[in-house]
Amino acid sequence: MSTPTILDTIIAHKRREVAERQSLVPAKLLEQSLHFGSQPLSLCKYLQRDDLSGIIAEFKRKSPSKGVINAHAPVERTTLGYMQAGASALSVLTDTEFFGGKNEDLTIARRFNFCPILRKDFVVDEYQILEAKSLGADAVLLIAAVLSGEEVLRLGRLAKSLGLEVLLEIHSAQELDAALHPDAVSLVGVNNRNLHDFSVSLDTSGELARLIPAEYVKVTESGLRTAADIEALRAVGYRGFLIGETFMRHSRPEKACAALVQQLRATEAVTLL
Repeated sequence: MSTPTILDTIIAHKRREVAERQSLVPAKLLEQSLHFGSQPLSLCKYLQRDDLSGIIAEFKRKSPSKGVINAHAPVERTTLGYMQAGASALSVLTDTEFFGGKNEDLTIARRFNFCPILRKDFVVDEYQILEAKSLGADAVLLIAAVLSGEEVLRLGRLAKSLGLEVLLEIHSAQELDAALHPDAVSLVGVNNRNLHDFSVSLDTSGELARLIPAEYVKVTESGLRTAADIEALRAVGYRGFLIGETFMRHSRPEKACAALVQQLRATEAVTLL
């Protein structure tokens, strides 16, 4: 019998967690949320705006591979600062056990920001899609490594019926082929982190870029640190750049974001000369 990976452990825990939450807060209660009837913002549109950076700035306290990254950054100041710095959108981790997040982090970010917000979690059940809508999210993450093609289709269709956009996360061409459904997915995110050994290589995004059909907004995730990283991947078709650890390991993540956006704008200005 093979040893369970960290991903296996996370998903097993998530299924138990979701079942418990469902018993405490039925779906009918989620549908009574203030946010449930609101019109979500389009992550796709914001990432394709020429006046914005394309950066999806992430609020993340810890991770299984890095441990505690930043336990003390306040959600309100950090997310507001991200948007004032020039980020295009926000990503908020809501997983508690492995990433130190909570649903309240997203509702706080929603209260103080008018921008698309991606709910970053391990979605395994329709309940979590309803929950994302009730929290005020505009988009949800579906991870091809933990879902079958049929599950992506079912969950993605539900999300779209609620006005939410779906970011499909892949790590390989095989995952792309198995999970890409045009009526369920709006954006394709390439995670540069190997889920088995946690190594990171931006070459993963470079290699998969040409395989993603043009009608999907391309997003690159993990390992982005500099304006040069962003420019190199923008050149092969990426419009979204999800950055978390690079910002969150600073005591003031929003200032790290501002510095990168300034670096990016300076690079763009030189290119135009």
